[in-house]
Amino acid sequence: MAAVIIAAMTVLRIVYACAIELRTDEAYYWTWSKEAALSFLDHPPGIAWLIRFGTAIFGDTTLGVRFGGIVAMLVMQLLLGDLVRRLTHDTRAIVVAVLMPEAALYYGLLMAKVAPDVAMIPCAMAMVWSLVRLAQSGDGRWWLAAGLFAGLSVLSKFTAIMFAPAVAAFLLVPDWRWRWLRSPYPYLAMLVAIAAFSPVLIWNAQHDWASFRFQGVRATASYGISLRTIGDYIGLQFGLVGFVMLPVVLTGLVLTARRGYRMHEPVAILLSTAVLVPFLYFLVKSLTLRVGDTWPMFMWPVGFAAAAVNLATMTKEGWSARMLKSTLVWVNTAIVSGIAFVVLVFLYYVVAPWNLLGKIDPIGAEAGYEQVAARAQAALDETGATWIATTDYRTYAMMRWLFRGRVPVIELNERGRFQDFRDPGMDKIRGHAGIYVGREPDDRSSLWERIPAKREQLGEVERRWRGLVMDTYVLEKLTGWTPELSPPKDSPLFQWKVLAGETEKRERA
Repeated sequence: MAAVIIAAMTVLRIVYACAIELRTDEAYYWTWSKEAALSFLDHPPGIAWLIRFGTAIFGDTTLGVRFGGIVAMLVMQLLLGDLVRRLTHDTRAIVVAVLMPEAALYYGLLMAKVAPDVAMIPCAMAMVWSLVRLAQSGDGRWWLAAGLFAGLSVLSKFTAIMFAPAVAAFLLVPDWRWRWLRSPYPYLAMLVAIAAFSPVLIWNAQHDWASFRFQGVRATASYGISLRTIGDYIGLQFGLVGFVMLPVVLTGLVLTARRGYRMHEPVAILLSTAVLVPFLYFLVKSLTLRVGDTWPMFMWPVGFAAAAVNLATMTKEGWSARMLKSTLVWVNTAIVSGIAFVVLVFLYYVVAPWNLLGKIDPIGAEAGYEQVAARAQAALDETGATWIATTDYRTYAMMRWLFRGRVPVIELNERGRFQDFRDPGMDKIRGHAGIYVGREPDDRSSLWERIPAKREQLGEVERRWRGLVMDTYVLEKLTGWTPELSPPKDSPLFQWKVLAGETEKRERA
C-alpha cells in the first residue's frame, strides 16, 4: 500500500511539474544552469547542477527544470526508510517515515518546485544516515562519508550549516566523546566537507566574499517585533508541514530529545537537535523578520525520521496501551489528512478554474508572464529592436526562460548578481534599440538617472491569472545607450538589493 501511494504521488508531482509554469525563482535558477560560474551571489551552485541534470534528459521544459526535485524526493524517502529500518526494524515505523513526506505539502507537492533546499535535502539526509551508520558500527570511516555529504549540503544552500549544533552534540554529549576527539576521523571529515564546498570558497575569494556578505545581511537583519511575522512563520509551518502533522512531529522530537539527552544516546540527540535548534532559531528570527517560505524546509525530513523512530521506541518502553493507541491514531490521521490536503492543493492548481486567494496566491502571484512576453515580442517586431532590458531579476529570469535564447535579455542593474555570466549577446545589443520591460513603478525608479538612454513609451501590459490582474508592466523603447556588463562595484547599477531588508520594508509600507 505504501509503495502504491508513493508511486501515485510521484505521478502527481510529475503532472504538476509539467502543468504549472515556472515561478520566477525557478526560472532564475534555470538561468544559472546555463552558466559556467563556480558559484552565484544568492546561493551556492548545487541547484544549478540539479537543474542541468534534469534538462540534459528532458530539455528546457518545465519537467526538465523540475525533474531533479522529483528524483531528490525519492532519494530522500529511500534514505528515510533505510535509516528508520536500521534503528527500529519495525515495518510500521518504516511505512510511517516514508509516507510522512507525502502528507506534507512542503514535500508531497513542492519538491516538484526547484529551489536550493530541494538540492540540499537528499545530501543532508545522507549526512544524517552516515552518522547513524557510524553510531551503529563504530567504524570511524563513516565520518568521512558524513563530511562529504555535509559539504555537498552546504554546496546547495548555506542553511545546511544549521545542522552543525546537532553534529557537535552527537560528537560531544555521549560517553564516546573522548574516543572521537582523539581520533583523526572527525577532523578529516571537516577537511572533506571543506573540499566539497571549495567551489563556493574559490568563487567568493575571487569576488570580495560577495555571497557571504549578501547572506550575512539576511542572517543579521532585524526590525521591530511584529506579531504578523511570527504568525506568518507558525502558520506556514502548519500549512506546509501539516495541521495535524506538525504537532505529531514536534511531540516526537521532544520525546526523542528527552530520551537522548537523559540517556546520552547519540542518534536520538542527533535527530532531535537537528530539527529543534533550527526550528527555535527561525521562531526567534520571526519576531522581527519574515522567515522565507522554504527556509525551514531542510529540517523536517529529519523530524519525520525522529517521529517514526519514537513511535517504535514507545512500544519498547512499555507505554500504556491507551497512549500507544492514541499516538497511532494521531499519526495515521496526520498521514491520511495530509495526503488528502496535498491532493486538494494539486487539483486546485492543475484542474480548478478558480482564484480563491486573490493576489496573495503563491502560484498566481507569479503566473501570467506569457502575456508579458507576447507583448514584448510584438514590441520587438514593431520597433525593430533586438534585445530586452529589465530592472529586476524576476522579470529578467522569466524573459530569458520564455524567449529561450532567441533574443538577448539583460538586467540593467544589480549586475553583482551576474558575475562570471557569459556574454548575453552584446553584438545584438551594442548600437541597436532595445525594449525595456518593467513592472510599475520600476519605470520611475531613481536608477534611470544613471542610465542615459533615450526612452520612448510603448504602452502597458497586464499580467493576469484566472481573471485577476496580478501586476502591470510598462514597455519602452531604449536607444542611444549600451548597458555595461561590469559597472564599477560602487555603482548603483552593480549593487544588489538587500532582499531581507527591502522586502520587509516594502511589506510594512
